[in-house]
Amino acid sequence: MVLKTAKGSAGIWLTDSAGRTLYLNTKDKGTTSNCYDACATKWPPLTTTEAVTVTGKYTVPSDVGTITRTDGKKQVTYGGHPLYYFTGDTAPHQIKGQGVDGTWFLIGPIANIMNGTKP
Repeated sequence: MVLKTAKGSAGIWLTDSAGRTLYLNTKDKGTTSNCYDACATKWPPLTTTEAVTVTGKYTVPSDVGTITRTDGKKQVTYGGHPLYYFTGDTAPHQIKGQGVDGTWFLIGPIANIMNGTKP
């Protein structure tokens, strides 16, 4: 699996290899996910069974990692932040999840929380 970057009105952020935007949740503590059940239905975690790499401007390959969720699945992390999709994004590079509930934000290529821009 390869994570990539996208560029748009919000700046540069991470996506999966298909261009689907990735988010972080500021309610997560450290590398522990707090998003399960109804939360994980709306914000599905990015999980993997294979090695993960990252490519793109400003990315830091050593920031890629995984954690084990309570269901045993491996969730991808970047800079220690567990990564998620937003079900409201229906096409590549959409950022409809940006700023939702004041806790969901794009993640930048240097593992920065992009909390300054809403679509």
